[in-house]
Amino acid sequence: MDHRPWTPKIMIRINQKLKDKLWWLVISVDYDYSRICIADHDINSETLTLWLEDKQDFKNSLDDCLQLDIPARQFAKLIKEENLNSYESSKMHPSKNYVYKTRIEINEALAWYNDDATPAEQVWARAAVLKQLLTQLIENEARSLNEW
Repeated sequence: MDHRPWTPKIMIRINQKLKDKLWWLVISVDYDYSRICIADHDINSETLTLWLEDKQDFKNSLDDCLQLDIPARQFAKLIKEENLNSYESSKMHPSKNYVYKTRIEINEALAWYNDDATPAEQVWARAAVLKQLLTQLIENEARSLNEW
C-alpha cells in the first residue's frame, strides 16, 4: 500500500537534458522546492510552456529562466487526473429512480482551462504540473539509486 499523500498516476515525459536543467534548479534552491516558482506561462493547442525561477533570485528576463515545454495532451491528462475540470455531485438514475454520487465533467480538460477555469484554478493547474514534475524527478532518482 502506498502511504504517500499524493501519488502521481501519470508521467510527464521530459528529455534528459531538461531533467539535468531541472536538477540544477533544484540544487540551486538548496533542495527547497517551495522556492521554485512559475515566472510566466503560455499555452497553445500543442504546448504548455512554463518558465521557472527561484523566488529568491528573480530574473530580469524569461531568457534567464528555465523553460519547460509540456505537451498539451499531457497537461490535459493531469487536469483530468487531478479532477480540476469536474466536481462531485448526486444524480438521479433516469429509469430506476435512485440517487448516486458521480463526478460531473464541466468541460474537456483544455477547454475547461482556457474557457471555464478562474484565474486561481488556472494557477492551481499550472502548479499541479510543477508539483508532478518535481515529484517524478525526485522519485525516479530515488528509485534508480535503490536499484543501483
